[in-house]
Amino acid sequence: MADLIDRAVRAAKLDASVYEEVEADKSAIGQAMTVVIVSSVAAGIGSANHGVAGLLLGAVGALVGWYIWAFITHFVGTRFLPESQTDADVGELLRTTGFSSSPGVLRVLGIIPGLTVIVFFVVSIWMLVAMVIAVRQALDYTSTGRAVGVCVIGWLFQMLILFFLFMLIGVSSVGANT
Repeated sequence: MADLIDRAVRAAKLDASVYEEVEADKSAIGQAMTVVIVSSVAAGIGSANHGVAGLLLGAVGALVGWYIWAFITHFVGTRFLPESQTDADVGELLRTTGFSSSPGVLRVLGIIPGLTVIVFFVVSIWMLVAMVIAVRQALDYTSTGRAVGVCVIGWLFQMLILFFLFMLIGVSSVGANT
C-alpha cells in the first residue's frame, strides 16, 4: 500500500521517473486501476449529487474510459505518430495513464460549497498535464508536443466512441419503453 501511495503522490507531482517506473512494472496494473477507481470515487463524492449508484456507475465508466483512451492512444502513438525509438504495448499505456489520474483524488474537495467548479477545472487541467507526461514516457517520446497531439487525438476518438455507445444505449432504452 505504501508503494501505491508513494507512486500516486509522485505521479501527481508530475515526476516523470514514476511513469517510467510503472511503465516497466507489469505488476503495477492493479495499482493503476486502483488509482483510476479512487479518482473516480473522489469525483463522485466531490460532485455529491449522484448517490451510490452514481459512484458505482462513475467508477465503471472511468475504468472503461481509461481502457478505451489507453488503447486508442497506443494505436495512434505507435502506428501514426511514432518516433524512431517508440516501443510500447497497451499494458504500458494502461499503467502510466492510470497513474495520471492521481491528481483526481483532489476532486473530493469539490464537496466544499462554492468550490466544485474551480476544483474540478484545476484538477482536470492537472490530470491532462499528467496524462501528457504519462504518454510521453510510455511511448518513449522526446517531443512533448507529439505526446500532446496523441492525447488530443486519443481523447477525440474516445469521446466519439463514448458518444456512439451512449446513443446505442439511448436508442435501445427508448425502444424498450415503446
